[in-house]
Amino acid sequence: MILRESLFLKNMFSNNCIKLIEYVLGDKEGVSVISLELGLLTIEYDNTIVSKNQIAKWLDDLGFGIIIDPNTEIVEKTKLAAFDLIFKSLNTNSLLRNSDYISEILQLPYDKISRVFSQVTGMKLEKYIILLKIEKVKELLLENEYSLSEIAFMMDYSSVQYFSNQFKKTVGVTITQYKEAPQKYRVSIDSFV
Repeated sequence: MILRESLFLKNMFSNNCIKLIEYVLGDKEGVSVISLELGLLTIEYDNTIVSKNQIAKWLDDLGFGIIIDPNTEIVEKTKLAAFDLIFKSLNTNSLLRNSDYISEILQLPYDKISRVFSQVTGMKLEKYIILLKIEKVKELLLENEYSLSEIAFMMDYSSVQYFSNQFKKTVGVTITQYKEAPQKYRVSIDSFV
């Protein structure tokens, strides 16, 4: 029997994740990818050939587990919204506006989102956003297209001094030290929480 399911997945942060899932599932007998976007996979599968548990295992082996818990779903949607905000929009709004953006995307009050995020991950949402900003800053520094003032402005820091201090506090080295050996200080975004 052919079944159709929409699955919310964790740890999907880029188009490379989409390509990987399409590549792996596209090679599996009895499974068809109907649609795939960051965090959401819709498939049809023949349960006489492959079980949902097998599909879940394939996804889990790739690092994209299926989310069943509603609070975990809120956290993953929050991560995707924050990633979009920082990496795709280069949003230059204040944290209050960041909170409005995330609330609008999730259609939930920010205090609930923040509380659930902290409960599930053990990390405050504001700290997660700072970590994302610092990873984007690292990328911008390596591109070498912008001055420190421009990067500070793009990432909504009130001053270059504040930006430099937060960078050192978060990464453990100054911006200059980072530029000398960037490979030592790159981290995977999905390792934050």
